[in-house]
Amino acid sequence: MRDFARAADALSVTPLLNCLLREAAEPAGSTPAGHTVHRLHASGRLLRVRTRHRPSSPELWTGTGWRPLRHAGLVDLAAQEMRATTGRANPALVTEATASRAALEAVLAARARATPPDDLWLRSEQALVMGHPCHPAPKARSGGGPPAAWLRYAPEAYARFPLVLLGVSTDAVVDEGDTRVLDSLGQAPPGFRLLPVHPWQFALSRRLPAVRAAFARGRLVRLGTTAWQARATSSVRTVHVPGGPEGPGPADLFLKLSLEVWITNDVRRLWLHDLRQGRRRDPLATAAFAAMDGAAAWLSEPGHRTVRGLEETFPVVVRDGLDGHLLPGATAVLAAALAERFDGNPLDRVTDPLRWWSAYLGHVVPPVLEAYARYGVAVECHLQNTLVGVDADGVPVQAVFRDTEGVRVVPETPREAAWQRLVYCLVVNNLGEIAGTLAHRFPGTAGELWPVARREFERCDRERGVPEITALLGAATVPGKASLLSRWLDLGGTESRFVPVPNPLAGGAGEVRGRL
Repeated sequence: MRDFARAADALSVTPLLNCLLREAAEPAGSTPAGHTVHRLHASGRLLRVRTRHRPSSPELWTGTGWRPLRHAGLVDLAAQEMRATTGRANPALVTEATASRAALEAVLAARARATPPDDLWLRSEQALVMGHPCHPAPKARSGGGPPAAWLRYAPEAYARFPLVLLGVSTDAVVDEGDTRVLDSLGQAPPGFRLLPVHPWQFALSRRLPAVRAAFARGRLVRLGTTAWQARATSSVRTVHVPGGPEGPGPADLFLKLSLEVWITNDVRRLWLHDLRQGRRRDPLATAAFAAMDGAAAWLSEPGHRTVRGLEETFPVVVRDGLDGHLLPGATAVLAAALAERFDGNPLDRVTDPLRWWSAYLGHVVPPVLEAYARYGVAVECHLQNTLVGVDADGVPVQAVFRDTEGVRVVPETPREAAWQRLVYCLVVNNLGEIAGTLAHRFPGTAGELWPVARREFERCDRERGVPEITALLGAATVPGKASLLSRWLDLGGTESRFVPVPNPLAGGAGEVRGRL
């Protein structure tokens, strides 16, 4: 029998350790056998870790020797450091970190019993077992009930499931933008419009007084479930609706739905202000990518539908599917999954890592910088919002970006703030993790990766004229998201703190570790 508990413990240590090393420690030397030593800022204690792309095996210096720390011990150490740093306690985050490890153990057990999908793209969406590599509780599902209540919806367990179908009376339906595709997902009775709902959300919300009242007054009726199965994607609340024989129509699409569950930094409710901002921002992002030369694509969100009075409980955002956006012969892969082990990972076929890296940079970096420089659109191009189209050899030939909620638009967002967020998403989160993965797999090329990336930014500056690039390439540091501190202070996702981390694009920066 597999030891899921030990595996969950080891996988849970890494993201919390990354947080500590980024936010609360500084290098203090190295020891033999591939270890580095770090001094914690608040307490001055020494922490030794095994060095690799994703650090592991933490040990605390006791004064006479090194004491190994498992996940529970590391949680205690992190809590002590945060209390000393901030002067406040946060027992809820300690509970959340512990729950994240328990959730991961349940996921590993469920994943071992399930059958992975045949589709390579879907396997990549469902490959993020550890979760965000720099978050103290990446797998917590606070408010969602015990694992038995949500494993059937977990992407990591290869979930696919029918959606709940509701009918909304025409006097209570709220449509913004183009939502006509929703009416093809089933059959609504006269006087009603179709509204798909995540079954997890329906189970969590059906007994709320406002929901019960809407059913009692006939504004909502339950129409059963879809005849087809939606596929869970990496964000959990966004599902894929297949096209063709497996789905309700000729083309695929995505549906972004509300979930009354805290995942990483927020309750994954679709907030009304985000829905309204999306209607302003998505046309700008769509137009920016449509005007570009090259293969880059944006998955547009043409509209949303919800219920008057329950706008944040049962909204659904329509998002383009991949059909019609991928180049002929290209296969999409979630960029975040490239750092994971899953069957078909394109990096398993790489024989020339610098060629592969150059192709990745050439398709991901230019459209992001052009959208910002020419159109004032800063896309949230972190790894979970970036899809890479690869050819038959696994080499990148295209980048596809998604998620209007994370888009910043200048001057609605001050230019400096939009640029800071873009640099974090592109350089630290996206390129940093991919470069770290390549350096781990191909250590002989580690020192060449970031010089190649620097040249790509310089080329983009020459061709597109991005004023901020010169300052970026000369900066000693770039902003890294401080997820541990932000969660300890109970800051929402839009209020997150950032800390300076070494800039890998600066001359002579060399290899950047995955924790950056």
